[in-house]
Amino acid sequence: MVMRRALPVVALLWLLAPRVALAQGGSISREEALSGVFPGAVIKAEQVFLTKEQMFRIGELARVDVESGLIARYVATKGDEVEGRAYVDTHIVRTKRESLLISLTADGAVKRIDVTAFLEPSEYRANGRWLRQYDNRHLDDDLQVRRAIRSIAGATLTGSATNAAVRRVLATDQVLEGGGGATP
Repeated sequence: MVMRRALPVVALLWLLAPRVALAQGGSISREEALSGVFPGAVIKAEQVFLTKEQMFRIGELARVDVESGLIARYVATKGDEVEGRAYVDTHIVRTKRESLLISLTADGAVKRIDVTAFLEPSEYRANGRWLRQYDNRHLDDDLQVRRAIRSIAGATLTGSATNAAVRRVLATDQVLEGGGGATP
């Protein structure tokens, strides 16, 4: 009898747990994010070492600093088809780090952004609704806060750091995939 009463409570807690974790500033793991954004795909982790020329070109395209030549990326495939790619971008927001997993479609548009680490106070963290502004976006002149991207009240530095990360990842993908020609 006790088991029958406990089962609905356990089921409810299981369903609500992810929402509670996110509401408290919890982060999703890279593995959870990758399996959620590319369901059923084979994910291959890669470390890419950029040349100085590639770093320069990425900075030129993104119009943001490229601080490291080491890139962590994941390539998702189903059969012989590339489903998309995801890049890890870790940067300083105010005084502490944020890590984003920025997933792209096969043609290089933003598919989803997941916060995998956020060490600043939770009130400065960008919420999912704000991050979804980037969905289906390519690198262009309007991909900036106060243009195509709304600012975040009370978290201006987070907005700026996130926007720089997205621009850097989109430019990195263009250069690595061979489409780094024209400056946006």
